[in-house]
Amino acid sequence: STLSTPESTTTSTSPKTPSTTSSPLSTTTTVTGSSTPTSTTSSTSSATPTYTTTLPTPGNSVAHAVICSLPVVALKLHEHLKLCLLEGSGMGNQCILIPLALLLHSFYVHSASLSAIPVSTTTSGTTPTKTFTTTSGTTASSVITTTTTSTTFKTLPPGSTTTSGPNATSTAVTTTGISTHSESWWLCNCTKAICIEDNIVQVIPVICNPPPKPTCTNGLSPVPVIDEDGCCWHWECDCYCTGWGDPHYMTFDGLYYSYQGNCTYVLVEEINKTVDNFGVYIDNYHCDTRDVVSCPRTLIVRHETQEVRLKTAEPNTLQVEVTVNNQLVALPYKKFGVSIYESGINCVVEIPELKMNVTYNGLSFSIRMPHSLFGNNTQGQCGTCNNNTADDCMLPNGKIAENCETMADHWQVVDPSKPQCSPGLVPTGSPSTTPTQPCKESAICELLLGSVFKPCHALVHPEKYYAACVFDSCVLPNLDLECSSLQIYAATCADQGACIDWRKHTNGVCSHECPEGKEYRACGPIKEMTCKSRGQNDTSTKQVEGCFCPNGTMLYDSGVDVCVKTCGCVGVDMIPREFGEEFTVDCQDCICLEGEHGIVCKPHTCDQKKVTCDGEGFYEVTEVSPEDSCCPLFTCKCNTSFCTAKAPKCSLGFEVHSYIPSGQCCPVYQCVPKGVCVHENAEFLPNSSVFVDKCQNCLCTNDVNVSTQLNIISCERVPCNTYCQPGYEIKPVNGECCGKCVQTKCIIRTADNSELILSPGDFKNDPHNNCTIYSCVDVHNQLIASTSEITCPAFNEESCKPGTISFLPNGCCKTCAPLDSRTPCSVRRRTDFIVYNGCRSVDRVELTECEGTCGTFSLYSAEANSMDHSCSCCRETRTTEKHVVLKCPGGHSMSHKYIYVESCSCQDTECSKPEPNELQNNEENDKASTLNRIKRAISLTSK
Repeated sequence: STLSTPESTTTSTSPKTPSTTSSPLSTTTTVTGSSTPTSTTSSTSSATPTYTTTLPTPGNSVAHAVICSLPVVALKLHEHLKLCLLEGSGMGNQCILIPLALLLHSFYVHSASLSAIPVSTTTSGTTPTKTFTTTSGTTASSVITTTTTSTTFKTLPPGSTTTSGPNATSTAVTTTGISTHSESWWLCNCTKAICIEDNIVQVIPVICNPPPKPTCTNGLSPVPVIDEDGCCWHWECDCYCTGWGDPHYMTFDGLYYSYQGNCTYVLVEEINKTVDNFGVYIDNYHCDTRDVVSCPRTLIVRHETQEVRLKTAEPNTLQVEVTVNNQLVALPYKKFGVSIYESGINCVVEIPELKMNVTYNGLSFSIRMPHSLFGNNTQGQCGTCNNNTADDCMLPNGKIAENCETMADHWQVVDPSKPQCSPGLVPTGSPSTTPTQPCKESAICELLLGSVFKPCHALVHPEKYYAACVFDSCVLPNLDLECSSLQIYAATCADQGACIDWRKHTNGVCSHECPEGKEYRACGPIKEMTCKSRGQNDTSTKQVEGCFCPNGTMLYDSGVDVCVKTCGCVGVDMIPREFGEEFTVDCQDCICLEGEHGIVCKPHTCDQKKVTCDGEGFYEVTEVSPEDSCCPLFTCKCNTSFCTAKAPKCSLGFEVHSYIPSGQCCPVYQCVPKGVCVHENAEFLPNSSVFVDKCQNCLCTNDVNVSTQLNIISCERVPCNTYCQPGYEIKPVNGECCGKCVQTKCIIRTADNSELILSPGDFKNDPHNNCTIYSCVDVHNQLIASTSEITCPAFNEESCKPGTISFLPNGCCKTCAPLDSRTPCSVRRRTDFIVYNGCRSVDRVELTECEGTCGTFSLYSAEANSMDHSCSCCRETRTTEKHVVLKCPGGHSMSHKYIYVESCSCQDTECSKPEPNELQNNEENDKASTLNRIKRAISLTSK
């Protein structure tokens, strides 16, 4: 027999730290039995695990050659395989005797992992004991040649025993030799035996190549999972979905989106139902006064016959109430395959059968599910768990929505508590929550990108959590919802092995208050050690934040939230007791004993003393003794309702006074003055006003009328004001004692800052300027003062006859007798304000008009025997239309058109002799026109 020398060694470690070292090499082991030809088989494959076999001195027990634990097999004890190994030149053969029981088919699958086990060896000759390794980068195939007689054996279940001897009978399988051709069986989970041909058995160890580590699209680390054969392992990306804030979602595959619906929705359900009545749902509600954004209110987990509801006790707090099938339950709770317990600040719902858990703390939630059970079989707002974000926005009909905000609408479910929500209808778009103006994000959000969370940045990317934090701080700046983004990020970091103590960096904004007797820790155990669990080894290395017992103490029990220094007893009063301590609780005398029952109680005993109550109004009463709250105290109490004497009814200004004589219960009554004034069935305190009539001021004094014993009321006539400001006069007021100053004239402030008082209807020129006219008008009992200015026509003194210049009747404008020289017809320009319908131009505008003399005469014609007339007028020959903006009294403006004269000329007109009555009418019309022109000038130039 020969054994080639190994050139390399491959080391197989646990799935957590896979490592491989290998090189190509084929190792063949040939075992020679008596008188049977030798067969050699070798194959090449990938790297194999390492097996180390120790060769002790000859003579050791054959029982130490067991490779792995197998069920007991009844077999003749003298039947063995002889495995001989030939070392290098000059060395003798080394042989191992292996019982056939180790190679026969066991019909049972074993859970023992493959490991290096020392094997006892019988060494021929004087070769010293050595250690050797048989493995390399290729499969090590051991071909065993055996010679044996026909053997009858039976297989026994694990744990049973048998005695094998010459009379053993077959109860299961009978075989000739070891096994039939090509039959295979497991020696243990990781070693397989194959029957090649008669008496040749090939032993093949299962080869585990460390698999390449994949990249999970959700940014989390993959987890190692043992294969079904129990030998090898592979990587998987767990299905991990989270939600927080108002609210923001991270799907199983790491797709981030926000959704503000306020109904109840499917977070995750199976596409192909494998679990009865299974799903996780979320109930959202509007958490701002504008009904724009939503927050999670209740997380619902359904599994078979149970429905677990995790409900936020108060909005935006870390307080959660738990109900199972609408019944409030206490934690921890475990029933029908569902376990509910507290872990730090979180409430955890765990379903061990499905290897999944759901956490919720009132502000955020997470769902973790194994890919091996739920991969490619999830749907809902958490998406499809397949390490591919492309189909995360899948609708119930299997189609992919454009975005997850649209998809989320379609996963609405019927909720009787929300009649406004109707699944199946075409969903309306959620209102935009994008701030209308850019806002500066909260400084708390900056912590996510800073040094506080830096240890986690390589494990979990913070960008999506930062975006959610900025969104919350801008849309809901007064709710501190940005804390939830930091909280869920810290929780995800802790899940990946990086625990961050971040709350102390938020200046108290995101602080977490713990109840009395507990202290906050950012990195505490997932399950806090209790008196019952302190002897158990907790293999979990993950940490959570929450309130924990101080150092030196531990939780008494998972269902008894009391921290104790020593594990004694805790009763209904939640006070820790030491063993042997005696105490009274609920009127029971108890003692804390070490043992199963813990607290043993008996009824509390009391010393009772009776009393006798005599006298009107007294009765016996039983009270709690201040010295011993469990014992009654009998005393006499007074109840005045038992008294026969009634209080008298006193007149106004008097009140009943009573007093109880010493040693008695019933009072004695009398009427005494209150020290008040009385007027018209009303009482008045001293120094308070008393209304007698409008024309008197009356006061209640401290003086007392001896006869009535009531206080005296003193009155004075109400003084009236006799002076009024100029422009005002005292006018009587109905129902009042005094008159009232009422304005009867207009008070006008002139240009020189003096006051001018005018009666309604009066006009008066400014004392220093006749062109300014002040007036007072009474409009609907409202005095209105106005100031007007007269605009005079152009006046040229050079065109006047000397000594003829004078003022018009208005005292403002000048006039004169013109010179005899004729002025040619031409355009005259002036600047003035334009006034139309009460609206006036802002500035003076240029106005034009035609003025000048044209040839006009009337003479006698002898031929016609009548007067011959020739009339010519100075008239416009070319005009344009211009626009100007007028300002109106109401504050608004209007556009106005006016005519602008470009040129003038003398034009002929027909003349006729007026009749006498026409002359009179013309004169009257001229006068009226002149008067109207003056009035119009006054009114239109009014400021």
